Amino acid sequence: MRKIILLMSILAMHWAAAQQQTSPDGNVVLSFSLKADGTPTYKMTYKGKPVINESTLGFTLKKDEPLTNHFKVVSDSKSTFKETWEPVWGEEKEILNHYNELLVQLKQDKTNRLMNIRFRVYNEGVGFRYEFPTQKELTYFVIAEENTQFAMTGDHTAWWIPGDYDTQEYDYNESKLSEIRGLMKQSMTDNVSQFVFSPTGVQTALMMKTKDGLYINLHEAALVDYSLMNLNLDDKTFIFQSWLTPDAKGDKGYLYTPTKSPWRTIMVSDDARNILASRLILNLNDPCALADTSWIKPVKYIGVWWEMITGKSSWAYTNDLPTIKLDEVDYTKVKPNGTHAANNEKVRRYIDFAAQHGFDQVLVEGWNVGWEDWFGHRKDYVFDFITPYPDFDIKALNDYAHAKGVKLMMHHETSGSTRNYERHMKAAYELMNKYGYNSVKTGYVGDILPIGEHHYSQSTINHYLYVIKEAAKHKIMVNAHEAVRPTGLCRTYPNLIGNESARGTEYEAFGGNKPFHTTILPFTRLQGGPMDYTPGIFETEVKNVNPNNTSQVRSTLAKQLALYVTMYSPLQMAADLPENYERFADAFQFIKDVPVDWQESVYLEAEPGRYITVARKDKHSDNWYVGNTSNENGHTSELLLNFLDKNKKYEATIYADAKNADWQTNPKAYTITKQKVNAKTKLKLTAAKGGGYAIKISELAN
Repeated sequence: MRKIILLMSILAMHWAAAQQQTSPDGNVVLSFSLKADGTPTYKMTYKGKPVINESTLGFTLKKDEPLTNHFKVVSDSKSTFKETWEPVWGEEKEILNHYNELLVQLKQDKTNRLMNIRFRVYNEGVGFRYEFPTQKELTYFVIAEENTQFAMTGDHTAWWIPGDYDTQEYDYNESKLSEIRGLMKQSMTDNVSQFVFSPTGVQTALMMKTKDGLYINLHEAALVDYSLMNLNLDDKTFIFQSWLTPDAKGDKGYLYTPTKSPWRTIMVSDDARNILASRLILNLNDPCALADTSWIKPVKYIGVWWEMITGKSSWAYTNDLPTIKLDEVDYTKVKPNGTHAANNEKVRRYIDFAAQHGFDQVLVEGWNVGWEDWFGHRKDYVFDFITPYPDFDIKALNDYAHAKGVKLMMHHETSGSTRNYERHMKAAYELMNKYGYNSVKTGYVGDILPIGEHHYSQSTINHYLYVIKEAAKHKIMVNAHEAVRPTGLCRTYPNLIGNESARGTEYEAFGGNKPFHTTILPFTRLQGGPMDYTPGIFETEVKNVNPNNTSQVRSTLAKQLALYVTMYSPLQMAADLPENYERFADAFQFIKDVPVDWQESVYLEAEPGRYITVARKDKHSDNWYVGNTSNENGHTSELLLNFLDKNKKYEATIYADAKNADWQTNPKAYTITKQKVNAKTKLKLTAAKGGGYAIKISELAN
């Protein structure tokens, strides 16, 4: 008994000496302390409930003493910060950044090395990072592993994808933490570049729910000059540990002081809507670094894309060249394959459609030479990004588009050859400036070159940021595909107008995404920034586009409309073929009307893996738009429209699943109705299995 009492006393003394900081509303409490051996630790509670149990902090270094223990607190300080800032584009016109901060300055015994840990405590969670000041005792160092723990309080339900150094393009799983190991093998679906590192490794943003109703989200913010963090789970203790992406040598980071890590983020709430509404990730990023942002504009676009994705048409110009040497081949002397989609006639058709229906831009993939052997060969000089195929007249098509008030969107597929892209980048961006392009979709399909590097290693992540910065010099917006998942850098560089970095609509042509996919992405992938999800597929049976493709989009048509609201992005594509929109012109009207920039967003309903309902107010009018996406079981909503102005009258145009709609058996069954509404109106709406609904609410003149 005496031993137990003594132990309890020691523990009490240990945490009594802890440095604490609370959120502005007092609900989140962050505690920092050193163990008896000088190991830094932290823990976290929400409304008195434990969120993170005692978790260790520090680093293991290559060929040097670890930064894990033997620390003493040199000093600590607290501060409060509150500001309101305006994003260039976003879910709302203004964002509140309000936190209480705790800075703990540490010194390691014997080595005298300095390491600081900065905590920022928000109403919806905590962000913390490591900071290394200039010092003689620690100059250049190599990370073997970052030893940040996130100790969970139990066997939580999680929505997860396998931890991977090269891809995020996996279907999500819903399971207990203890079930991850048993589900991992079947979750590792094939990708052209992938590296799963552990049977219990998962990616961030990781969404979880506890048995007592807490929603917890783990991610990172401001990933700069550092490698991506995955999480490796000890499924006996339910402790996650950070797991950085290595380089070709196996090293996980090359740093020199002064330097800092990305922020590690923990969001928590007892209301799932608060996770979606949080701007914690954005707030932890630096303010906008661009002096002039007037050229950055949200974009609604169509593209010569879906017919290639479905297999109806091709990116390549000819089938006669099994291998390509760009500086030797003469495309004017080869036989065209007749399936090349990026041709003058077809592109003009898309330009005409865009002009007729008010779209800003037309994406054209497959316009440039080299697509005959473009991926899977670790080919260095794969594209030059400036030479069009013979059937793509770059000057004439841009002139034609500009005459109709439309811009072409550039496409730069790198095939993972980052150094080749950097070699050609200046010439490629100058070509874009010459012909009036102001946005580019980049791609990184396949293994990264130089050989052995990963998509999420430090050097490759530095490449992605280099692209964004160089593009900004040319007033070009970037939509990066197969790149690292975002961590809020769009605040600092708002010309990063979109990313892919998850399974998007293209996978609906590759067998399909799970029906609940879009009820999870806003809780996970979209936490760090918008996704170019490419919604708007009306013809959900892919065989009607390409008879040789039996895939089916696992969504109703009404849900496809809803995604323009629920999947926030300032870059929204109407991804289907023009002729399919012409078949459903009444439903297409919603895509034409829905904005891509917002004044206010209100999350009405949310449950990960089940449903999301959100209302957003147009940034440039008093119109509101509502969207709901639901899982394979459907969902019934009872919506109170109390977000509307109490003194105004409105008309609601409701695009809903028909009573007999079903994503599998009757996906294109929808209804369009209109009714007068106001702030007191209650709407009862039902989303079908795999369905949803979309609403436009227009102000009426008094």
